[in-house]
Amino acid sequence: MDTIFALASAPGKAGVSVIRISGHGAYVAAQSLSTKPLPVRGMSLRILRDSTGDRLDEALVLTFQGPASFTGEDVVELHVHGSMAVVNSVIVALSELPNVRLAEPGEFTRRALENGKMDLAQVEGLADLIDAETEAQRRQAQTVLKGELGQLAERWRRDLIRAASLLEAVIDFADEEVPTDVTPEVNDLLDAVASDLSQQISGVQIAERIRTGFEVAIIGKPNVGKSTLLNALAGRDAAITSEYAGTTRDVIEVRMDLAGLPVTLLDTAGIRETDDVVENMGIALARKRAMAADLRVFLLENQDDAPEFEPDEQDIVVLAKGDLHSASIASVSGKSGKGVDQLVSQVSERLLNRSASAGIATRERHKEAMTRAHLALIEVRRVLEFGEDQYDIGAEEIRTAIRALESLVGRIDVENLLDEIFASFCLGK
Repeated sequence: MDTIFALASAPGKAGVSVIRISGHGAYVAAQSLSTKPLPVRGMSLRILRDSTGDRLDEALVLTFQGPASFTGEDVVELHVHGSMAVVNSVIVALSELPNVRLAEPGEFTRRALENGKMDLAQVEGLADLIDAETEAQRRQAQTVLKGELGQLAERWRRDLIRAASLLEAVIDFADEEVPTDVTPEVNDLLDAVASDLSQQISGVQIAERIRTGFEVAIIGKPNVGKSTLLNALAGRDAAITSEYAGTTRDVIEVRMDLAGLPVTLLDTAGIRETDDVVENMGIALARKRAMAADLRVFLLENQDDAPEFEPDEQDIVVLAKGDLHSASIASVSGKSGKGVDQLVSQVSERLLNRSASAGIATRERHKEAMTRAHLALIEVRRVLEFGEDQYDIGAEEIRTAIRALESLVGRIDVENLLDEIFASFCLGK
């Protein structure tokens, strides 16, 4: 493989920037810039110079000997002063070396996968960790990155291999007496894996919401105070407020961190009967987004008002403009701040309760693979009811389930998926 390099830290001015080199020629490439010999493995402070002898910078140089490195190859990291001029000069000096090239997006991580340092689920966990904005996202990404999904998939795989081997033993020795009925043990193995799969499949939707963000829609009639409430929750003027009804005609989105969860607040158009074509389009969009939201906050004009449509059990109904009157039901005022903290607590509590059911699997791809495996196991249980004559079909269905689980961690049939995943990484990853 080529020796590759790239800026591994964030681009732009910084105190320190990290340039990573990986490949069989990484040590030689770094040594060509250093004025003194580098240790094969370890840390050293060195002056870096280009091919003309011009001083580039004084750098902390870290050398890793493969396979004990991030990529599994020889790796050198140059920790240089983080000015754009210094970084560019080192990048240019490296690019002038023979058999060394700039890395493609995600190429370092791809090499880690290909060299067995990570599985595909861990690669996805790393991507999620880099993108994490909230504490819940960080924790979830770390769970996947440290290999828990891969470990779970491997345990399922071992149990299914055991089940298949028991069936195959009966098939192979069909002409001989097999003293033990293997069906009870096979069924126990299948049921345990199927139960785990069912639990993880049901938790994917919430886990994916933690990864991408929950949506909370604010719904009510025109001029009831939805935009004012959104601005109060956001702590800034994200939406235009006016005494004129129908000011909001599009859905306004504000991204927030609530109790460590990523949340997008939706300020929707006021729902009412109108002849205004544009406003009607906004109302239709408001209904669509509100119905798809994870949680809805209904703002009522007065106690005799009814929500625009039937709230779910988890939805929140509050009286708007709570600073203008007292009421027996919960009220909130974006203008004065009355009830805002209580509303935030309610929203946070409901979303945190939902988050408790999140599984280790976090993506639709994970769900699809586990669903294929689960359906195959259901078919195995069905055919085993017909006795030993169907054991060959049962064993083949178990192998189908195993292949589905292997795709979960990237062992088979994922080449096109890899290109898509690694393209989302920066050059230095």
